[in-house]
Amino acid sequence: MPFDDTGEGGGGGRRASRNVLGGPLAPCSLAPVTGFFRNGCCDTSPEDLGSHTVCVVMTAGFLAFSKRAGNDLSTPYPAAGFPGLRPGDRWCLCAPRWQEALEAGQAPKVVLEATHEGALRHCSLEDLRRHATPPP
Repeated sequence: MPFDDTGEGGGGGRRASRNVLGGPLAPCSLAPVTGFFRNGCCDTSPEDLGSHTVCVVMTAGFLAFSKRAGNDLSTPYPAAGFPGLRPGDRWCLCAPRWQEALEAGQAPKVVLEATHEGALRHCSLEDLRRHATPPP
């Protein structure tokens, strides 16, 4: 089970990570493996400065938008173990990038059950819900 080390769990210990709906954080993807910790979940911690907390389903439009914005997610980078993403892949996206894509009309669909509650520091639940896709 994913755990939250953001220090917001109280009691000085780790607590199970929660999603934006208040339930347990579901996995986002193991193929390709995603997440700040590369554990398949959109977990976060104080070290995750980008807030890789939004589980999205990639689209061609978003991949092109991201590439134009300077973050090429579609080209493989074997030296880093990155396979490159294709439309349909699920990925833990940085919450500020998702918000930027939303404002540009290019936001990909979101898997709410696999999106960490930390995303709410950057994105509204209402916006995330409007772009929700059912879990597989």
